[in-house]
Amino acid sequence: MLSLLPLLCIFACILQPLYACDSCYGPSDYTSHKRLVRRMQPGALNATTKPRGPLEWGQINFMHTTDTHGWLAGHLKEENYGADWGDYASFVKHMRKKADELEVDLLLVDTGDLHDGNGLSDTTTPNGVYTDELFTKVDYDLLTVGNHELYVTEIAYEAFANFSNVYGERYLTSNVQILNNATGEFEDMGHRFRYFTTKHGLRIMAFGVLFDFTGNSEVSKITKGADMIKEEWFIEAIKTEPVDLFVVIGHNPVRPGGNDGTLPIVQKAIRDARPDVPIQLFGGHYHVRDFIVWDETSTGLASGQYCETVGWLAMTGIKSPTFKGSMKPKGVPNPTRRAMVDGKIPPPAPPSYNTGGDEGMLYARRYLDWNRLTFAYHAVGSQDPKLDTKLGKWITGDITEFRKAQELATVVGCVPQTYCESCIPYGEEGNIFNLAEVALAATVINETRADKPRMILINTGSIRFDLVKGPFTLDDSYIVSPFPNSFMFIPDVPYAQAKEVLPILNAGPYQKKRSVSVDTHSSSMLAGRGICADPPLATSMKAKRDLLMPRSITRQPRESLDMTPGHTTTDDFGTDGDDTPHSEIPRFEVPNDVQANASFPTDGSEPEAVDLVFIDFIGEDYVLPALAEAGGSYTMEDVQYYMPPEFTSNQYLQEYAEMAWQEGMPNCGVDI
Repeated sequence: MLSLLPLLCIFACILQPLYACDSCYGPSDYTSHKRLVRRMQPGALNATTKPRGPLEWGQINFMHTTDTHGWLAGHLKEENYGADWGDYASFVKHMRKKADELEVDLLLVDTGDLHDGNGLSDTTTPNGVYTDELFTKVDYDLLTVGNHELYVTEIAYEAFANFSNVYGERYLTSNVQILNNATGEFEDMGHRFRYFTTKHGLRIMAFGVLFDFTGNSEVSKITKGADMIKEEWFIEAIKTEPVDLFVVIGHNPVRPGGNDGTLPIVQKAIRDARPDVPIQLFGGHYHVRDFIVWDETSTGLASGQYCETVGWLAMTGIKSPTFKGSMKPKGVPNPTRRAMVDGKIPPPAPPSYNTGGDEGMLYARRYLDWNRLTFAYHAVGSQDPKLDTKLGKWITGDITEFRKAQELATVVGCVPQTYCESCIPYGEEGNIFNLAEVALAATVINETRADKPRMILINTGSIRFDLVKGPFTLDDSYIVSPFPNSFMFIPDVPYAQAKEVLPILNAGPYQKKRSVSVDTHSSSMLAGRGICADPPLATSMKAKRDLLMPRSITRQPRESLDMTPGHTTTDDFGTDGDDTPHSEIPRFEVPNDVQANASFPTDGSEPEAVDLVFIDFIGEDYVLPALAEAGGSYTMEDVQYYMPPEFTSNQYLQEYAEMAWQEGMPNCGVDI
């Protein structure tokens, strides 16, 4: 729960805009902040396996983040991803310095979705008040908006105020507008495009495009990609001369195939108009590591999720009369691979160190694990203490203080074993959806109807992360099940109909948020409804990546040459993109929905009727149609609250932990 002090400070800042207002968790001037920790977060684990080798550096290079979802404190229980936003800020500073020394360009790109997934972002009102401000401490060159910035009116305005004001022309929202309350008119949330020249003379035209999202609140408006490319401003922008490189960033699947993805539409429109100019795309939304070849001079990169990955892309071969840097920087490996179409994978080449020649466009891509060992290796040659910068240490300390103020490390129970989303088959011990069924049956109880049989449905997309053995903290509640969906029900549904609902749902399409025409913040029935329109866990593309293997919170000695479980990526360049080698994690499909049964007859017989309980996200668009298919005749007029509105789907696991996982409290047998 948000403490009173942070709220008072937030309101103080709002009410006194003419005065400098220090953060409630430290002065706004990081040089005077009292740092509590040296690096990372207290208790966070550092990696033990080094990257496989130095990065390739090209004429222009990119560092890409996406779908951070509030994980700026890092993964405190997982050694592969233990760095925090302060460590990343220090890494950025060193890499920019290295780029200057090599006389090449380095651009930072982010493709949206900044909260809904971690207590650091989701314990404020609105979500992201703290993490959005912290995010802006890193000086990005190009950014765009994600769908999670647009569901709720207050969050949309918060993102608009923060990013448009801080990043200015670098915040690109080519097809997203927001309502100006003063004029009653829609205006661009950021900028439609950015035409600029890099430090070393490359002339770039950049766009930022959201997928064809329909779940936004009424204060924002999304233009479909197919319509945007017909607008006069876009047609004129892609005609701009001279352009050495087009960059298209988007909260969008980078690989074609989805019905709502817009990157293929934009890429084709640019390519048709400018067949000889390279096009580089950066995507997100699907939470995967991926690299795709569009044509010989156009590729796309996606860089994971949850502060697990920094995407790296190096390019060489752009011909420009104004470029004054190094085409092939000396003393470091250079890109060696051509972009080959028709499904051909270019063979790995030995590192090229300034070999000269004119080979056309050459590329290198890498997916960096988010930890200090990786950052230090690439930035300062594995000298860990040298990684720290003044800004980075301030950010780390500020995160520590905020976590304390929000009591995110408060332990409410001891998880007896690790539960994962997909590394163990659904139905077997250790699968988190089996745990969810047990927890739902034990906690979702309407006391006035407790003796009536009930069937409780949730969509598997409401659970977003694994649950690690050891302390269950308040932060874990937001990490594992972040969305505040209400529990609704239809009373006394004939069991013959109710028992058909789950099979129908699991035979149907993955459940995405419907388009709404009301303000989802102010409508009590829709508040928190369908928070996420992210893709299912078990799509064919998602099967290309692994989820994180949950790791013990205790430190385990390991030889540095041993591979830890982690990302093992296959993309259009093959299987060597992961910067740190990992052992593969098994991955099994999960259903669309799961169901808990409670208060059924003890003799094993079937009840005549049940209370059909479900979270509001799946009610109108999925449960009611499934009931109709099963022979029922129900409308939203028949739907009622089963639990008080304030008891939502991000609370039942915490309540279950307080009820069933008290053995070993308060430390759960580990040093925390």
